[in-house]
Amino acid sequence: MIEVEVHQSMLNFLRSQNQPHWPHNLTMARLVARALRLERSALIQTASPPGGHNQQYQLSYLLPILMWPRKTILVAPQPVQEHLITVEIPRLLATNSKISSSLPKKVIHTHLPQDPNFNGLILMRPEAWLVSQWQDEHFPKGIPTIIDWADDLETWVQNYLTASFLPTNWNQMMQVYPDQADLIRETRVNLIRSLFQHPVNPYNCYLIEQYEQKILQNLIEGLSLPLRNKELQNHHLNHDFWSQWQSNEQLRWAKIHRQRGSFSLYCTPYDLSKALKEIWTKQPVVIIGGALDLEAKANNYRQMMGLGDLTCVKFFHDHHHEMIQLYLPNSLPMPNTPQFQLALITEIRSLLYISSSAINRLTVLLIGDVPLKSQVGTTLASEFGSRVQVETVSAEKNGILITGWEFWQQHQRQFKAPKLLIITTLPLPSLEHPLVSGRVNFYKQQGLDCFRLYLLPKALQDLQRAITSVRESQGVVAILDSRVIRRSYGQQILAALSPFAKIDSASAT
Repeated sequence: MIEVEVHQSMLNFLRSQNQPHWPHNLTMARLVARALRLERSALIQTASPPGGHNQQYQLSYLLPILMWPRKTILVAPQPVQEHLITVEIPRLLATNSKISSSLPKKVIHTHLPQDPNFNGLILMRPEAWLVSQWQDEHFPKGIPTIIDWADDLETWVQNYLTASFLPTNWNQMMQVYPDQADLIRETRVNLIRSLFQHPVNPYNCYLIEQYEQKILQNLIEGLSLPLRNKELQNHHLNHDFWSQWQSNEQLRWAKIHRQRGSFSLYCTPYDLSKALKEIWTKQPVVIIGGALDLEAKANNYRQMMGLGDLTCVKFFHDHHHEMIQLYLPNSLPMPNTPQFQLALITEIRSLLYISSSAINRLTVLLIGDVPLKSQVGTTLASEFGSRVQVETVSAEKNGILITGWEFWQQHQRQFKAPKLLIITTLPLPSLEHPLVSGRVNFYKQQGLDCFRLYLLPKALQDLQRAITSVRESQGVVAILDSRVIRRSYGQQILAALSPFAKIDSASAT
């Protein structure tokens, strides 16, 4: 069986490497090989979320793919593909004669080859793969598919299924409907007047209110949208957008461009699982992510992503080499109290002075609240000077980097692992963002617990991703949000941070 061959090949490869390796390579390689042989889908959590420097688990799916005698698809972001092609695949080829001898048959393509006899590896970017699943009727079914970096799968799907109507589309609409130019112009003006009355929030995004929906409905009825005439569709008026907009299962929202005095309209499905269910029936898939769910069976994640019955495996961190030091002060006020900001800055200042004398490494402050991020940055810059920088990839070696969650997730790998990561508040999704508030409303309408099923799992996933590089250096994570201690869900947060060694005082850092 291929499992036996893969196991032996992986064992030989690991023995030939004079360096530490991921402890679960053999087990995961057998799991992927088994999934290919049985054509049974699987979900694997590696405990190595995207963002860190150590992605050694990738060998565990590459080896079975290269040894499998039939075609396979690997879905991964472009940087991952480049790393596999330039680093990991050459390493495997250099030590495995069986793979090397079959390489001409395993030529790697970045698109589906025309040759029906091709039995190699097909690399696809997530966007291209989603297009092939939903728009290409001729795309062959049944090809085993490996999806790496599945921690971002929800975002990939959400972005793909989000339809937009941009400021430039209004002028195009008036060109198609010159006799209705006044109605179109009036609609845009009324929407600008209404949307710009919304209070400013950090995202400049807002759910469409009932009055605004009525304005757009009058336009839809006046122009008989969505367009049906193929000639009119060629004017790029986003026919799909208006069809999607009128669906009852859509979350409708707008992004305001205040400086330009314009806005963009968007609609996104409330429930991604309905759209995804049809994809999972087309081919066996192996979904690989770092931290998809706290539980091994991943019931919440599977429900959210429309996944049915499949093999679920969850690996855990090595307690000896991936244990963080965790500092949880128990005297700080709750984040929603007036006393929190002053106490927070005092605690941060104390941590920075202690860490500055002990290490010559980057210190990172993760602050999700935009106004708070600005206030903390200004305060610290007055004391620590140019060492303090906000969301830049050129921070000094011993600098103090202040960043939001999104920036840190995108750029974490560009920094040497910090020795100290300070998290001011938990990354619970903000209800100020329409995608969050709309989804919360959807859960409530279904009689579901939005906190347990959506808000908390998302926070735990972001938390695990944020500390990836610190875990690799066995550094210090300081969480200054007392909800970890005072709320019942704090135990789930601690479980997501495990393994850790708790530090009782700031001086221990």
